[in-house]
Amino acid sequence: MFDIATYHRAATISEAINLLSNNPQAKLLAGGTDVLIQLHHHNARYRHIVDIHGLSELRGIAFTPEGTLRIGSATTFTELIEHPLTRQHLPALCAAAASIAGPQIRNVATYGGNICNGATSADSATPTLIYDASLEIHTPEGMRFAPIQGFHTGPGKVALEQHEIVAAFHFPVASDAHTGSAHFKYAMRDAMDISTIGCAARCRLQGDSIDELRLAFGVAAPTPIRCQHAEQTAHHAPLTQITLNAICEAVLQDVAPRSSWRASKEFRLHLIQTMTRKVISEAVIAAGGKLL
Repeated sequence: MFDIATYHRAATISEAINLLSNNPQAKLLAGGTDVLIQLHHHNARYRHIVDIHGLSELRGIAFTPEGTLRIGSATTFTELIEHPLTRQHLPALCAAAASIAGPQIRNVATYGGNICNGATSADSATPTLIYDASLEIHTPEGMRFAPIQGFHTGPGKVALEQHEIVAAFHFPVASDAHTGSAHFKYAMRDAMDISTIGCAARCRLQGDSIDELRLAFGVAAPTPIRCQHAEQTAHHAPLTQITLNAICEAVLQDVAPRSSWRASKEFRLHLIQTMTRKVISEAVIAAGGKLL
């Protein structure tokens, strides 16, 4: 039996916000793949539940009138993988979703839950960073938008107040011409394990050079991060192995992995450079380019 003190199932986002506001200890339940683990371990901080599973306001993948691609926060990873719009415009996010756990978990685990849990190992965080998403956040005062950059503030922490709910993610969608992206996760048991290191890259090419690189890593710092030094090194650089080598050196200035029982700091640094080379090479090929 789970040690649940109070349980409320919200019928709307507004009702869920009111329930959270009236109970400072309440936790949201959507897919439940993280919350149920905490309940199983009798974590006293999860004794008060507000269930938002099944709210239609939190579901769906579609373009908005403003032209962004909106993904509801309660969208499952299976839905992300299978939807034609995400497959076309956000392939690295689909690849990350496919790397999460097994089919049973992907059928219920939600995109919003994975991001809002605040873990640096969240597989969907790195593609969310390279695609420069913004979060649609509902509050008692109305709705606000926040960039994914800076949303993770520390291990297990995000920039979200108790009475706020992430309803959706918005992605700017420009021309896919000369643009490619890739994701890779290293784990001891592939999809069935937590990431040892995760990364994603997005390249936009201009002729035989890199017009823009976005590179993100998870489990390489206390939060998922964009790699600013690596990105600056790539800016307007030629598509050569020399450039790729320079990026792999520069990325070491961006990361700060630690040793744990999963992997030593030294092994993680080796993985980071190897994976940088892999995802950038794949992103360049996806963009129609070739490293000389």
